[in-house]
Amino acid sequence: MQSCVSAISPISLVLSAAEHIGGVIDAAENQEFRFDHFMNEALYGPAGFYTSGVGRAGRRGDFITSPEIGPLFGTVIGRALDAWWIAMGSPSDFRIFDVGCGPGGLARSIIAAQPQCLGGDSSRYVCVEIGESQWASHPVGVTSMKSLPTGILNGVVLANELLDNLPFRLLVNDGEWCEAWVTHRDGSLSEVLHSLLDRTNFDLPTKATLGARIPWQQSAVEWVKDVIDRLNGRLVVIDYSVALTSELSQRPWRDWLRTYAGHEKGAHYLRNVGLQDITNDVCLDQIIATCGQPDSVRSQSQFLQLWGIDELVEEGKRIWNEESARPGLLAMKMRSRISEAEALLETSGVGGFTVMEWAKLQP
Repeated sequence: MQSCVSAISPISLVLSAAEHIGGVIDAAENQEFRFDHFMNEALYGPAGFYTSGVGRAGRRGDFITSPEIGPLFGTVIGRALDAWWIAMGSPSDFRIFDVGCGPGGLARSIIAAQPQCLGGDSSRYVCVEIGESQWASHPVGVTSMKSLPTGILNGVVLANELLDNLPFRLLVNDGEWCEAWVTHRDGSLSEVLHSLLDRTNFDLPTKATLGARIPWQQSAVEWVKDVIDRLNGRLVVIDYSVALTSELSQRPWRDWLRTYAGHEKGAHYLRNVGLQDITNDVCLDQIIATCGQPDSVRSQSQFLQLWGIDELVEEGKRIWNEESARPGLLAMKMRSRISEAEALLETSGVGGFTVMEWAKLQP
C-alpha cells in the first residue's frame, strides 16, 4: 500500500474503549485500519459509546432528537403510519421498525397516540437498538432487537437520525484524494493517509482545497439498499444532510465531522474514545447513486405540516383555552404542543432536517 503522507501527531489514548481499539489495530495487518472500522469500534464495539451505555439521547443524555422535544413528533408520525397502513390495505402483519431507537422516546409517543395500525398490540412495534443497556427504557410490550430481522420487512421502517451515526470512510485531499487510516503506536492513536485504491459511487470533488475532507458513506448506502431490497411497505429516513458530497469539501471539516458528549461539542475524534458520539452530515447524492431516487424528499418541517401538525396544535390551543382555569394533565400536554411545534418546525434546527421516503410493495 502506497503511503501519501506520514502520520499526524499522535493523540493520547484514554479509557478501555481506546485500549480495546489499540489491541484490535495491533492485531491487524500493518497495525492500522480504516477510519470507518475505527468509528465502528468507537461507537459500537465492546466498550463503544452506544454499546457500553455511556451514550444516550435525552435531556439527561448527550443530545436531543425530535422525539425528546416532546410527544407531538410521535403523534404526527402516528397519523402518517395509519395513512400508510390503510394505503397498504390494512394488513394484519404490519410492523413498525424503529431503527436506532435509543431509549425508545419515539416508540413511547407513537404508542401513546394509539395508531390503528398497531391494533392495540405493542409487540408489533419493533425497537431496534444495538445498545442492550437501553432496552430497559423501551415501552412495555414492544419487541426489542439488536438489528433488523431477516427476510421481508412488512410495514414501515423508521430511521430517525440513524444514518449520520453509521461508520463512514474518511477521504482527505492531499494533492490527490487519499484515505484516512488509524494506527496505534507507542500507546497512542494517530492518523495516517494512504492512496485511495477503491472507486467511489459518487464524483470526487475536483476543486477542493488542500486538506479538505469528505465522508464516503458506504455503510449508510448499504443499509438503505438492504432495507429497500427487503421492503414491503415504506422506508422513512430523517436526518441532517447535504445534497452533494462536494458541499462538505468546501466547509471546515470540523463543521460536518462532529463529536458530542453531554450536549456539548466533544474533542477530536481520536480523543475520549468511547466517551463521545461521532457524527456527520448525510450526503444524499451517495444514497441516491446506489439506491435510486426516493419517492419523496422534504424538509422535516414540510413533512410534519403534511401530516397535520398545525391541526394538532390548534386542537391543543382549543383544549387549553377550555380548561385553563383549572388545567389538568391533558390540558398541560395540549399547551405544550405550541412550544414543541415551534422547535420541530424551526428550519435552522430539526425542522430543516431532510425526510426521504421510499415506498415499495413486494410482488
